[in-house]
Amino acid sequence: MKSVTTRRILIALALLAGAISYAQKIDVYSRPLQAERSRDYLPIHYRIVLDLDPMKKSFMGETTVILSPLREDFDACALDARTFTVTSVKQEDGGPLRFEQSPEQLIVHFPRAYAMGDKISFKVSYFADKDLTDPQTRKKGINFVDAAPGNPAVIVARSFPDGARHWFPCYDHPNGKATLEIIATVPRDYRLLSNGKLVATTENAEKKTRTFHWSLERPQSTYLSALIAGPYVVTQDSLGTLPIDYWYYEKDKADAMNSFRRTPQIIKFLGEIYGYPYPWPKYDQIIVPGGGGTETTSATMLFQGTILDAKAEKDFPVHRWLINHEAAHHWWGDLVTCRDWGQTWINESFATYSEVEYAAFEAGPDDAALDILGKRNRYLQEAATRYMRPIVFNRWEEPGQNFDRHTYQKGAAVIHMMRWILGEKPFRAAISHFLHKHAFQPVDTNDLLTAIKEATGQSLDWFFDEWLLHPGHPIFNVTADWNGTTQKLTWRIVQTQDTAAGIPYFRTPVILAAATAEGKVSERAWISGRETVMSMDCARKPLMARFDAGDYLLKELAFERPVEELLYQLAHDDAMGRMWAAAQLGRHADDPRVAPALVQCATSDAFWAVRRDALYVLGGFEGPIEMDERNNIPFTRLNDGYRPGKFLTGDLAAVLKERAVDPNARVRTAAFWALGNLKDRLFIPFLKERFGAEDSYAAQSAVLVALGKTADASLAPFFQDASRMKAHPVIKQAADWALKQIK
Repeated sequence: MKSVTTRRILIALALLAGAISYAQKIDVYSRPLQAERSRDYLPIHYRIVLDLDPMKKSFMGETTVILSPLREDFDACALDARTFTVTSVKQEDGGPLRFEQSPEQLIVHFPRAYAMGDKISFKVSYFADKDLTDPQTRKKGINFVDAAPGNPAVIVARSFPDGARHWFPCYDHPNGKATLEIIATVPRDYRLLSNGKLVATTENAEKKTRTFHWSLERPQSTYLSALIAGPYVVTQDSLGTLPIDYWYYEKDKADAMNSFRRTPQIIKFLGEIYGYPYPWPKYDQIIVPGGGGTETTSATMLFQGTILDAKAEKDFPVHRWLINHEAAHHWWGDLVTCRDWGQTWINESFATYSEVEYAAFEAGPDDAALDILGKRNRYLQEAATRYMRPIVFNRWEEPGQNFDRHTYQKGAAVIHMMRWILGEKPFRAAISHFLHKHAFQPVDTNDLLTAIKEATGQSLDWFFDEWLLHPGHPIFNVTADWNGTTQKLTWRIVQTQDTAAGIPYFRTPVILAAATAEGKVSERAWISGRETVMSMDCARKPLMARFDAGDYLLKELAFERPVEELLYQLAHDDAMGRMWAAAQLGRHADDPRVAPALVQCATSDAFWAVRRDALYVLGGFEGPIEMDERNNIPFTRLNDGYRPGKFLTGDLAAVLKERAVDPNARVRTAAFWALGNLKDRLFIPFLKERFGAEDSYAAQSAVLVALGKTADASLAPFFQDASRMKAHPVIKQAADWALKQIK
């Protein structure tokens, strides 16, 4: 389940200033202890027949349940059932069965006791005759959504995480998988989508209705059940013999393919990297009201903001994260499913890591490294401001509490480390073996750990224990001192995290590297305990020393280096190292060598994110840049204050104006942000001209912010016009903020 609401992506810089305190602001350990649900039967199949009336916002249903006892003397079964009222339960031959319905459950009594392994079939009839839709269109179960400016009237059944029980009686927990049929009747002008393949469509001219029969012949968990109906437009696509369809509103017809067109490529890519072909009979994606995305099997639901015009799609490439992420769930979450919500990382961490892998495929290794850096930073922010917990965690009040940055971003960062530790080929072999071994089954963390051992011969018990079963991450304080007499570079690595809260001292490999006039030297060393001291041969004084070369570790790092080393690193290291050097040089504004080096970097570095970061440093900030890892755009509330730039002077204005036409919109965004910090009304004509010439909403938003910082009241009509533009929401948001500055 992807429950990501549209972020306020604003053109500004977020700071993590000063020392970070890791006091728990939310006590997650006070939440109730949970355990995997026990059961005494195995669900096999649900055949759901529904008659949906959007005018009355009601439905009638009949669900045939087929199950098999997991114990002897099985004479009654408990089904999850809420919202609807049961009118009868009948056995296969039509005879009535005694039942009891409480607010939470339906208890069905059988006329005789069944043995373990028998097969039982019965039919439950029920109805719901009141409007169950909440204003946020996120209520569990069937939502009859009224027409609104953003959508026509539609019907959406929401099953995540325990919503299936609100529209059909079932065993509603991830560890129970069953096949599914849905036969649903809706108004004649509606199309209806569900899981699996479409078996038949029939029309009733007298009642002006259409009935759709969908069938999923491979088992899934109930939270993945889907039913969506409305006046949809459908575009057909394919990947070989695999049907791929896109469902969207008529108003979005011109723009729909901006977001959807890469889907076949994504499905093909994922099947290749997982070593398992796409496992379902078709793949549909459908737009629905509400936020986020939902990986309902073979019928993914996507929020309305997924559809972007061509200009917005360049700024906010939704295919890189949401389209890719929800497709990846069809292996991680749908094919293999966490057997309990405490194991959610198996679903979400792997789907989130697919974003990193696809970034490497589409844009290259530097963009992938930047993506994983953004994910680490998002987790670290949660760790600093909310709480730290183990990734595998069995305390929650409701399942949604597990869907946080520990599960998504930290989990993805842990998988990235695991891939490095195992090695590329063993990692690929392990995940392919895991998927094949446990296909269409519920799984847990130990299943994955065992599959890794079976496929690679490597035991990662220590790694899983530290990174999945314990909270936190290492905080390193590192020094690297060269001794000309011994020709050794001595590393002292101290872990400073507070272990009182259950955070361990991490045992991990790390790559230590140094660049000298004679070339690069590096060693893969092991860290353990609070302090590790080691030396490596280094014949010449290093031009640069690098801790964790390759940026594999999830960590915080204090590593003081002299300015001359940082200047060398800014010009010669890999992309992540150059970005780190730019940020570190921001602390040395008084050194006359720094500003020219940053200007050179902002002008000529080959990687756009390094040019961008150099501009942010020149524009004035202290601390790491907090980026939205999906879009690589800084985000914060626009009313946050910023320090005046230590480097930012009139002499640099020409550089910023030149970078305002950089080929990459995210670099231009940084240039406009830095110009705005000058608060100089002399730049108003230039900024207004660039606003009209820009082909990026993100950069245009940065222009509006920059103009707003001048507080020039004569700009009010300009901001008002911008606020009314038909554009991505960031334009209106930035324009409205700018208006407030002059009021």
